[in-house]
Amino acid sequence: MASRTASCSCGQLSIEVEGEPGGVGVCHCLACQRRTGSVFAALAGFSTPYKVTGTATEYVRTGDHGARFRFRFCPVCGSTVFHTEEGYEDRFVAVAVGAFADPSFPPPQDSVYDCRRHPWVQLPAGVIVYDKDPT
Repeated sequence: MASRTASCSCGQLSIEVEGEPGGVGVCHCLACQRRTGSVFAALAGFSTPYKVTGTATEYVRTGDHGARFRFRFCPVCGSTVFHTEEGYEDRFVAVAVGAFADPSFPPPQDSVYDCRRHPWVQLPAGVIVYDKDPT
């Protein structure tokens, strides 16, 4: 099984995941816009196991439906690299697509919080769009 490695800008923090992503999506919620400093977050979900190298600073945010997400970012360069949902850390990790620095990475299959999408952002054909979080 092939592995992929995502890392922060300075290389201090990285995560190695196995296989293909279980899903790739973009989120346009205001929290993701603030967290990334961009107009949306692009995330890829992977099943465990995964291997983290380096030191991360953590930030926990509670989502609209009460789920708690623990974001890990580099304390040196500030890049967000991955996050987990509390209670599911042993099954699933979401990795920032940009941290793979791979232009051939698979495109998103879904887009959430489309109600917050900037009107000039164009999604690839076939992306399933949700006005808010479907869960």
